[in-house]
Amino acid sequence: MQAEIICLLKCLKRYIMNKKLLFTFSIIFSALALFAGNPDRQGEAGAGELLFNPWARSAGIHTMNTSSISGVEAMRLNVAGIGRIEKRELLLGNTRLYEGSTLGLNAGGFVTKVGENGALGFTLTAVDFGDNFVTTTDQPGGTGATFSPGYFHLGVGYAHTYENKISVGVLFRSISESLTDVSALGFAVDAGVQYVSGDNDEFKLGISLRNVGTPMQFKGPGLATQVDAPDAIIDYGLTLNQRADVFELPSALNVGLSYDIHFSDQAFLRILGNFTSNAFARDQIGGGAEIYLLDKFALRGAYKYELQQSSGTDNIYDGFAGGVSFDLPLKKAGDTKLGLDYAYRTTRYFRGSHNISLRLSF
Repeated sequence: MQAEIICLLKCLKRYIMNKKLLFTFSIIFSALALFAGNPDRQGEAGAGELLFNPWARSAGIHTMNTSSISGVEAMRLNVAGIGRIEKRELLLGNTRLYEGSTLGLNAGGFVTKVGENGALGFTLTAVDFGDNFVTTTDQPGGTGATFSPGYFHLGVGYAHTYENKISVGVLFRSISESLTDVSALGFAVDAGVQYVSGDNDEFKLGISLRNVGTPMQFKGPGLATQVDAPDAIIDYGLTLNQRADVFELPSALNVGLSYDIHFSDQAFLRILGNFTSNAFARDQIGGGAEIYLLDKFALRGAYKYELQQSSGTDNIYDGFAGGVSFDLPLKKAGDTKLGLDYAYRTTRYFRGSHNISLRLSF
């Protein structure tokens, strides 16, 4: 009788876990139905920097590791992955976007375990526009002064893992875009889930919904214009305020699968595929592979294709990406590791994008 009761409890537990997984997937797919766009809305969203990736490991496979991403990088693609770290991770990243354009990204993040099954993460990303010349209608060639827009994202995420099989996470992000006298502020929410299965967790499934939030609008004295009053007996000036259009955030849904082929305890090949549904852009599909050796070296590559493109030059990226990672233990008998990641993505214009990240796991 005792054996039958134990068996019944195990079946019930498995049923409850399956219900949790089904419920989570249902929420995300329902959100897609609410926020997904259509071809007529392409190019209408703002805050496009939310789709930039400052992290080298995931950039090396074109940000398509929705199912397997973990640690700090997960807060840019699938926040559920922050629950997959062992203890703590600190990550710094620098990106030279479209080499030759002077556009760049700088980012930092920290993730730590909270309790037995939880994880909490913080991330800050800044867009570097370089120095731009100030021009006016009277001095279109420049006044001699320079300026640089300030674009910052601050995110706080939390993930919880059930029985080491299902991870569910949510992230809240503030978005600030500003010039000297014009600014816009917005907030977004990311949600994600990861599911692993198999004797060595070789099969992985991931779904994430990103950048669902408040519309944004630029405001400030920079949108005001001083003009003379028309038909006035006494000359006096008027201040006319122009209202900027409200713009939406570039929400997107990612669905990814991956499978690990183990050659030994210290070497395996990961094959992955990913589909991205963009609310304000064409959908994308792609695949890639990563090979891990001795828990110290990784090599990766991927190709991403944009669906329904009208010509071969619609996207600045031509689809190819690759990267490499090195992990070195700082102590022979410890878990502290220092990691260096690099990624390169080829582009149709400029000279590609370069990512480099420095990782500390402790």
